[in-house]
Order: sequence, then C-alpha cells, then structure tokens
Amino acid sequence: MRLTRGISRARRDDRGDVTIELCLAVVILILLLGWMYAYGVNRQAHQKVEHAATEGARAASLARTIATATPLAYQAAAGSMDGQGLKCATMNVNADTSGFRTRPGVPATVEVTVTCQVSFDALGWPGVNGARTVTATAISPIDTYRERTR
Repeated sequence: MRLTRGISRARRDDRGDVTIELCLAVVILILLLGWMYAYGVNRQAHQKVEHAATEGARAASLARTIATATPLAYQAAAGSMDGQGLKCATMNVNADTSGFRTRPGVPATVEVTVTCQVSFDALGWPGVNGARTVTATAISPIDTYRERTR
C-alpha cells in the first residue's frame, strides 16, 4: 500500500517537466535551424555554379575558333565564381566545342560543364568539415550563319 501511494504521488508531482521539455525543444530547434542553414548554403552554391556554367557557355559560343573557346569558357566561369564570392577547393571547366566543326548554316551548340568542390569549412561551425562536389552544365547556341574556323 505504501508503494502505490508513493508511485501515485510521484505521478502527480510534475515539477521540472516543463524545463526538461523546453531544453529538448531548444536542442531540436537548434538542430533544425542548422540543417536549414546548411541546406541554404548548398542550394546557393549550386545556383552560383549554374550561373558560372551559363557564363562559360555564353563566352565559348561567342569565340571565333575552337582554340579560343575553351580558355574563354574557363575565364568566364572563374570570373563568375570570383564575382559571386564562391571559393572552390578545386574547379574544373570542360567545354564541348564540337559544334565549331559544323559548316555555317547548320545549327550548333557549345556545352560547358563546371564542377566545383565546395568546402563545408565555410560554414564556420566547429566540428563541421568535409566538402561537396557541385556540378552544372549549360548549353549555348553558336551563331548559325557565322563563319567557323575548324
């Protein structure tokens, strides 16, 4: 009988429960906000790499020769990344310039793929490290009736 009285009294005594619940809620909220921030940084990096690929494809499509198209694509993509403030641990720019081999009057395109390895150290949180590779591809048309040097 004494045991059941002590258990029922312990069930009614809920002092401190709100404090524990609040602590748990704060921890969960902080983890959720951290995840949202990391997701936002990741999406922003992806958008910046897409923009750099678009800039590179546009610059390559305006080139007059195959030999100048790839360096122009790299310069435009790197300039776009610098202008947007995205620092890549490694950055690769690949340009498919096979469209320059077609004769004038035939529609052709230039395809540029930009790959950037974004470091999580940029978040500035202790214990969060590593990197994520972000890749984007863009296509830009070459002027159909412009003379092309093969």
